[in-house]
Amino acid sequence: MNKTIRIGTRDSELALWQAKTVQGHLEALGYTTTLVPVKSTGDLILDKPLYELGITGIFTKTLDVAMLGGQIDIAVHSMKDVPTALPKGIVQAAVLPRANTQDLLVHKGLDFLESTGTIATGSLRRKAQWLHRYPNHEIVDLRGNVNTRMQKLQDNTWNGAIFAAAGLERIHLKPDNYIDLDWMIPAPAQGAMLVVAMENDPYCLEAVANLNHTPTAICTQVEREFLRDLEGGCTAPIGAIATIEEDTLHFEGALFALDGTQKIGVQKNLDLQYAKGLGKRCAKEVLAQGGEKLMNDIKAAL
Repeated sequence: MNKTIRIGTRDSELALWQAKTVQGHLEALGYTTTLVPVKSTGDLILDKPLYELGITGIFTKTLDVAMLGGQIDIAVHSMKDVPTALPKGIVQAAVLPRANTQDLLVHKGLDFLESTGTIATGSLRRKAQWLHRYPNHEIVDLRGNVNTRMQKLQDNTWNGAIFAAAGLERIHLKPDNYIDLDWMIPAPAQGAMLVVAMENDPYCLEAVANLNHTPTAICTQVEREFLRDLEGGCTAPIGAIATIEEDTLHFEGALFALDGTQKIGVQKNLDLQYAKGLGKRCAKEVLAQGGEKLMNDIKAAL
């Protein structure tokens, strides 16, 4: 069997970059592919049962629906945007080698850091961590694709905006006026790209498996397990990062109050062979240290 693998993609610059990257890898291995632009969710007729199958991700829903409807064979996502529970019938096919995991601040000068200022972000995690460090600052909501958010920063009087370094680096949009936020715990799976396929499609699963990067897959699995067991389906300010050095896995995760006044964190260093279940164990530790009450407060507030 030799079929053309249809790669679903949204039309943002970053989404296209990710899809074309996977396309290049597959074609280098001898597979035939084609990119299939998928219309926005608003242009699709969404059957209610699809939601009941677990399609909850605001950034992934459109491609999930297209895949379940047979329009595409695989889809490429920024892994941090993918819900920890995939829709029924769709499975993780590969995780590509991870890029930069850090957040960064694009700014208009740094004098404001020691006084008052306004920072833009649409992320609860970034907002909570920024307020934890800079409680006197104001946070304003910032949404849209990377290019849109960068333009909004230029068009407003905000002091700065927070971005994922990987996204800006991939499409060469990283400006000179930035600082790395090495103190900010990234989103689980930040900097990683995930390829999903239908579980009943052995041809595509075999093809895409060639792209899987095992160390990245292990680290993101731990981080996403931590997220899943901690949040229980509720959006919350949660950061997690796992790294591997030789045979040791390093993990740091934390849950924050929405206003940044509380942080409940955990750090572990252990032999890689004991990595299985680490995310779940760390989540239980955070919940036991007051995280359960904090999560209930967050759910009540949202």
